[in-house]
Amino acid sequence: MASEKKRDGLTVVVTGASSGFGKGIVKQLSAEGANVVLAARRTGLIEELAKECGPNALPVTTDISKEEDMKRLYETAVSRFGKIDVWINNAALGIIGSFTKVPIEDLVRLVEINILGTMYGSHYALKHFKEQEQGTLINMSSFVSKVPLPYGAIYTGTKAAITSLSAGLYQEMKLEGRDDIHVCSVHPWVTDTPWTVHTGNYSGHDLRFGPVDDPETVIAAVIGLIDKPQESIDIGFKVKGTLASYKLVPGLVGKLNGASLMAMLMSAPEADATSGSLHTPTAEGTEVSGDLREKLKRKLKGQEE
Repeated sequence: MASEKKRDGLTVVVTGASSGFGKGIVKQLSAEGANVVLAARRTGLIEELAKECGPNALPVTTDISKEEDMKRLYETAVSRFGKIDVWINNAALGIIGSFTKVPIEDLVRLVEINILGTMYGSHYALKHFKEQEQGTLINMSSFVSKVPLPYGAIYTGTKAAITSLSAGLYQEMKLEGRDDIHVCSVHPWVTDTPWTVHTGNYSGHDLRFGPVDDPETVIAAVIGLIDKPQESIDIGFKVKGTLASYKLVPGLVGKLNGASLMAMLMSAPEADATSGSLHTPTAEGTEVSGDLREKLKRKLKGQEE
């Protein structure tokens, strides 16, 4: 039929759907005909996005750090659409600042969101995939899971855990002969989404980094895994170059990365400490893209405030 779309009948769960990668993934998959289940804490935003996407979009208010919320997300998706074909653990947060200056409650909260949230989602997804004997689990990690990030040590640790978790689950599916169940991990570069708005910031400075990648590049790569699953993908030449260099001269690359991060922080305007969206989601930062590219342009032109 002429009205059929590329992904008619495909059901995809996306966490972190209220902004950034998650919102972009939902919009594209919905436009291609998929059933999309939108998970995030910001109810109003995912309800608005679901209306925009149409009747095959289902918003489910979810705090991924709570096991009961993730169970309800899974059960609601299956109840509405009968199955889940793809589960994308995209939601995560970060903290920038000296490790000992970050409040313990913020460090614990980041572990709950990034590690426990991904674990809960992976558990419910794989349990369902085993029952239906097929499915694709996509876990969003980062290049910093493989290269140390000073002043982001706890974030680096959570992303390393996600990469290792995904690799172990990938091997588990292979050993069990489940060739139609795929586990993928994604490692993007620093990307221009609204992540700086939601990040806990104890650096004393505004978060202004560059050069950054376009979110559309990452969104396309994630959706590409639905068609051609891979165990692990490193997105972009900056990630691939950094990882290759780190393997050759880890001490030097680690030192240069740390020095570069510190220089960018120290050159940015001062800012008050904030826990970002760790404990309570902020109203700001609602689009796919952020403002890092615009800030970099102003800085290069000498127009930075």
